[in-house]
Amino acid sequence: MVPANALLSIAFVLCWSSGFIGAKLGAGSAAAVTVLMWRFLPLAAVLVVVAATVGRASWRGFTARDAARQAAIGVLSQSGYLLTVYYAIQLGVSSGTTALIDGVQPLVAGALAGPLLRQYVSGRQWLGLCLGVSGVAIVTLADAAAATGVTPWAYLVPFLGMLSLVAATFLESRSPAPVAPGVAMTVHCATSAVLFTALAVGTGAAAPPAEPGFWVAISWLVALSTFGGYGLYWIILRRSGVTEVNALMFLMAPVTAVWGALMFGEPFGVQTALGLGVGLAAVVIVRRERGGGGGHGRGARGGGTARGRGVRRHRDAEPCDTRP
Repeated sequence: MVPANALLSIAFVLCWSSGFIGAKLGAGSAAAVTVLMWRFLPLAAVLVVVAATVGRASWRGFTARDAARQAAIGVLSQSGYLLTVYYAIQLGVSSGTTALIDGVQPLVAGALAGPLLRQYVSGRQWLGLCLGVSGVAIVTLADAAAATGVTPWAYLVPFLGMLSLVAATFLESRSPAPVAPGVAMTVHCATSAVLFTALAVGTGAAAPPAEPGFWVAISWLVALSTFGGYGLYWIILRRSGVTEVNALMFLMAPVTAVWGALMFGEPFGVQTALGLGVGLAAVVIVRRERGGGGGHGRGARGGGTARGRGVRRHRDAEPCDTRP
């Protein structure tokens, strides 16, 4: 029987990668802010109704300060990140190159995990992190080199989104108390709905196009990317820690390349297969280090969540265990 953590990891990789495919589906029929507005506006309305009816118990103890923190996390991890990804693709940056830049996020987060979270990252884990970046680069380097007609500064746009996601990850990890995933998603989506609606209305891009393909892309993004990818991101972060999420993020570009080849007929050659193999090797290295324990104390687990580790970090200075 496949372990629950493995099933969550597989689902997360597929759902998160689907966001790049969905962005490409939507880019052909509407502007980025239009797609994002209609992705989050109805979703936020549904989540607010659920919260006001059947989900009231989850909101007990949720203070105004918690709401402000979760809104800030939503702006960074959802609004800022997605807007840059969609806008980059709209500017002509390919989904593969966007995935490559997004793939740098684990290395940046890993480099900051020690000084900001006091979370132990071993030499073997660093080897896996660097190997994963190499695999992502192999997959997308050829695509980036062949890109023509793209303004050079356009490649800085997804880089800013990557930094936004890193900032959100550490802001959430330093939260003093846990917040139910449903509550967090409701606040994040409501914040994104307000921001994207304001941007769309302000730029005159609020009206949805008549093409059926637009609503197919919206349904795809809501079901797979938001509920699947975004929801699983925070669940795995809380269950297993930053390093686990980092390892899985290395698989996004290779999986996106395979998916693009099957769905859009994009080329998939030896270089892509090699990068996929290197990315898988990186995940194996990092996960084996976690399974072996690496000499970490189990007492630092903090209840198995990133937030629990944040609470413990204020009580003592021991390194945090990255095991689930």
